[in-house]
Amino acid sequence: MRPPYGEDMDDRWYYCLDHKTVEPYDGCRDEVRIGPFPTREEAERALDIVARRNESWDNDPDWDDD
Repeated sequence: MRPPYGEDMDDRWYYCLDHKTVEPYDGCRDEVRIGPFPTREEAERALDIVARRNESWDNDPDWDDD
């Protein structure tokens, strides 16, 4: 399925959690992938990016649930 008018998804990349690979827009379903990322290289680092963001959020005093 292509995006709505005016959105060019050909320059966006995703990391597929099922296949552990980087793929373009026309890849696996959204439920099993992370993205979009602006470059293939950034999508290759998706798991590291997610880990850093999670750590940052876990240590953010504005989001402390305790």
